[in-house]
Amino acid sequence: MPIAILGPTASGKSAVAVALAQRLGGTVVNGDPYQALAGLAIGTGQPSLEEQGGVPHVGYGALPLSSRPNPDSFGVRVRQWLAAQQEPVLVTGSGLYLRGIWEQLTPMPEVPEALVARVRHWGQVLGSSKLHRFLQSVDPQRSVALHPHDSARVQRALALHLCTGKPASDLLPGTGTGMPPGWRVLVVSPGRDCRRQRVALRVADQIRRGWAQEVEGLVAKGHAPDLEALKPLGYGRWMTGGDPAEIEADIVRDTQLYAKRQATWFRNQCPQAATWDPDAEPLELAFLRLGFT
Repeated sequence: MPIAILGPTASGKSAVAVALAQRLGGTVVNGDPYQALAGLAIGTGQPSLEEQGGVPHVGYGALPLSSRPNPDSFGVRVRQWLAAQQEPVLVTGSGLYLRGIWEQLTPMPEVPEALVARVRHWGQVLGSSKLHRFLQSVDPQRSVALHPHDSARVQRALALHLCTGKPASDLLPGTGTGMPPGWRVLVVSPGRDCRRQRVALRVADQIRRGWAQEVEGLVAKGHAPDLEALKPLGYGRWMTGGDPAEIEADIVRDTQLYAKRQATWFRNQCPQAATWDPDAEPLELAFLRLGFT
């Protein structure tokens, strides 16, 4: 029976997955598209060797930075990783890509690359906030679900609309699909204040480990276009430069907002999943709620 450990950024889900894999003699399998990309180890929070705890990890840094993962193709890749393991423990915080892994997505129309490039150019010229206001006018439902600074998804929603003449919200999968049968699922769910503190601590640790230098190295190797296209959280802010303290504050704020959206998604989309609060409950309780005694 496959196992999924879900939760927002900095919730501690990777540590839970490692502890469970140690107990089962299993393998941790990555379900986060950004952690799957090579070169983004620090800023995306790919587990270090120490954090891996001697447990095999699959799918971290496995794809070239030139990749452009989408939920369907990435879902196929993750299912291959899962099938190759005896006791896989899936870990992800991305609800949309989780649906791709669980094969719950409505097939998306193919958007011409020229149209994608045009919308991306609009974003560069006008800024993400103006594009978000445009999305509000053509697809109010999708605009509510997306933060104005989530430029990649805003641009994708507009490109889908321009390609099909329909709101992206009519094309994307609806709510309430829940969990597929046969999965054991745990949502790691810190309280609001603890979640915010965890994000701040994580960003500070990433900076101490050399996040700024990681970005500088990628830009020096010619990967700025990849970072601009992929828009992994925080990397663009380092590229714009400025006072390091202000950069850190901006990244913490944006990551806290993202973690809040993640927590809301899991609460609404996986209501039947077991939950566990890492700051208020012992780890053994997480195992019990997954059905392990």
